[in-house]
Amino acid sequence: MYRVLIVDDEPEIRQGLRLKVDWESLGFQIAGEAANGTEALERLANEAIDVVLTDMNMPVMDGISFLDACREQYPVLRLIVITGYEDFQYAKAAIRSQARNYLLKPVARDELTEALANVKKELDEQRRHRDEEAFIRWRLSQYYKEMKEQFIVRLVKDEPDSLRLDRDRSRLFELDSWDNKTVRFMTVGLQERADAAASPERTPDKFRLPLEAICRECAEPFHDEVHVFRDANYPGLMHFVLPDNEERRKAFAEALSRNVSAFLGFELAIGVGRPVTGFGQWKEGYTASLLDWSLQGSGLPEDLRHSACQAALPEETVKVIVRYLSRGEREAFEQAVRRELQEAIGMSKARFYKVIFQLYLAIESVAYDARVPFESGDQLWLRPEIALSFDSAEKAVRFLNRLALKIVHRLKSESGEADSSLIKAAQKFIDENYMYDLNLTMIAEKFNYNPSYFSEMFKSKVGKSFIQYVNEVRMEHAVRLLEETTLSLWDIAELTGFSNASYFSSRFKRMYGMTPSDYRQRASVKFESENPKK
Repeated sequence: MYRVLIVDDEPEIRQGLRLKVDWESLGFQIAGEAANGTEALERLANEAIDVVLTDMNMPVMDGISFLDACREQYPVLRLIVITGYEDFQYAKAAIRSQARNYLLKPVARDELTEALANVKKELDEQRRHRDEEAFIRWRLSQYYKEMKEQFIVRLVKDEPDSLRLDRDRSRLFELDSWDNKTVRFMTVGLQERADAAASPERTPDKFRLPLEAICRECAEPFHDEVHVFRDANYPGLMHFVLPDNEERRKAFAEALSRNVSAFLGFELAIGVGRPVTGFGQWKEGYTASLLDWSLQGSGLPEDLRHSACQAALPEETVKVIVRYLSRGEREAFEQAVRRELQEAIGMSKARFYKVIFQLYLAIESVAYDARVPFESGDQLWLRPEIALSFDSAEKAVRFLNRLALKIVHRLKSESGEADSSLIKAAQKFIDENYMYDLNLTMIAEKFNYNPSYFSEMFKSKVGKSFIQYVNEVRMEHAVRLLEETTLSLWDIAELTGFSNASYFSSRFKRMYGMTPSDYRQRASVKFESENPKK
């Protein structure tokens, strides 16, 4: 609905215009009335108005002065002049002020209807162009890119909370068509230089940001054929999603390797996962690319290396092992790890290495949540030769168990410090996953707390309840989307984790005292007044 302001010094005329046409059916609503130009300008300064119907002969500020003020202060405002004076001076003033029509009193119903229809057509076209421009700006904004990358990381790291919801969200990032594509994941990272000992300042971990910049720049010319993302669990690596086209993939990998060599002086290690189709398989494809990258330099033939990456431990097995570790059940963890590694080494060397890396990735994920840092010498994504040196299951068990002990000690450390650390981790998890379904029980279980105890501790440490914190994080992002995009309330609700637009609107009004639509209109008026179009 477009908002209309009626300006006339005669109340009967204003009432007659209200009753003259069915405003709602024409796509308009009467936002208010004013008795002269001065009152009208006051309303325009405080309200979002699209169309003004104004008389010319008024007290205080006449129509000519009012139209001149509108032309100067509100150049995009649509003006329809209504007057009983057939005077060329008024017509000239109306034309000079870009009035959309000049109607004589008494106004005929069909004339007013036609004038409004023409104005609506112009406004619709303007809104369409504005929405297209806003969406392009939204797509090019860093905020959009960050949200899109978060969505991809969610798809490759966690179990989808709902395939339907993931598909709906993919539309907002123009990824919906990728749910039907066969894709491969590619993982890249810098290789240790042979002269690293002689050049301690030139090690891979010191070139993470330049590597990330080169990866993003190289992906730009490929437009929507290549999606790049970073996983915080592996700060030295960059990842890509590409269509399963060997020629295009090799061209991209070669361009990437050339740039890394030219600008950083490093060789690039590249791991490629097996083909997967549909979002439901993206996690498997991503894990395969990580493992393939880890097995670079293992001496295994490429076909055997890829075969190892396909032979993953069952997801349920990994979940059980992670659960043991998260709960601090060290003996159960060690027994489960030993069992899987002994079985793997009995089957093949390739499977043995693959299981080592898969278990390491699972352990590192728990360490990241618990904020337990691993030294560079323990990071297999940086030093894969460590795993390749193990010639027995027991050596691998000792290595993985040593990493697990760091996590267990952290979890069982002094209660107050551990609680504060894990609450910070929980806040970080909420900050990164606010768009998904979050509830107290789920978060408490993730960090191995009793829900009631977690609720009390969260409020004590953060100063607000779990629900309040989640809603504030979501609202912060919702406000930004309202201000910076023309996305619908349904889309904004979906992107910020609210179940539907109605619930989002009610929560927003309770927090800010106005509806999201009113907030957006006020933000739009403020923006246009601060940045008037010439």
